[in-house]
Amino acid sequence: MRFRNRREAGQELGLRLMEWASEGELPHPLVLALPRGGVPVAAEVARALGAPLDVLVARKIGLPGRPETGIGALVGDDPPLFDRRALEMLGLSEDRLVEDVAREREVLKRRALLYRGGRPAPDVQGRTVVLVDDGLATGATARAALRHLRRLEPTRLILAVPVCAPETATEMRSEADDVVCLQRPSDFRAVGLWYDDFEQVSDDEVIRLLDELRISTSGT
Repeated sequence: MRFRNRREAGQELGLRLMEWASEGELPHPLVLALPRGGVPVAAEVARALGAPLDVLVARKIGLPGRPETGIGALVGDDPPLFDRRALEMLGLSEDRLVEDVAREREVLKRRALLYRGGRPAPDVQGRTVVLVDDGLATGATARAALRHLRRLEPTRLILAVPVCAPETATEMRSEADDVVCLQRPSDFRAVGLWYDDFEQVSDDEVIRLLDELRISTSGT
């Protein structure tokens, strides 16, 4: 099954999570999106749950000369999380990637400042945290994000995505308390293939959705 767009995917994901919420399984929820593509999806999840929405900015570390090929990820001030198997296969060392990591960390900091406008990151300790993206291929950024969040001691950590590679969904179960994935096609190939509309999400849209949800859930 394909999704029309990220909004529809988020609505379907929200319906699934509302079932859990109705049974009291999602107390004090906080929805965190991996920008930019995860934000329109997460906005619908937050609306469904009546929960606040914020972002957790993560950056893919790409292969030198082929940035579209991810070999690691970066979140906050955490050390980079590399795909060790990929580094070994490619004959790369972390030392050769120092400049790449520094460049991506600067982009990460600028994006976080842009999206939050100087607001501090939300306190996740003791909350049910739902981390949302528009889909998972290798899951590198989601894995780094989940490990970052785990150290902040949420009560429960849930990864929720509309579509993902089957093997990635299985791997993520060791990182999150629960993984919600609506579609796990055996012929996955790429996230964008499972959306009719997979246009790039702009920074302006991210900021607009964050502002809307912050206002509508103020006091949550």
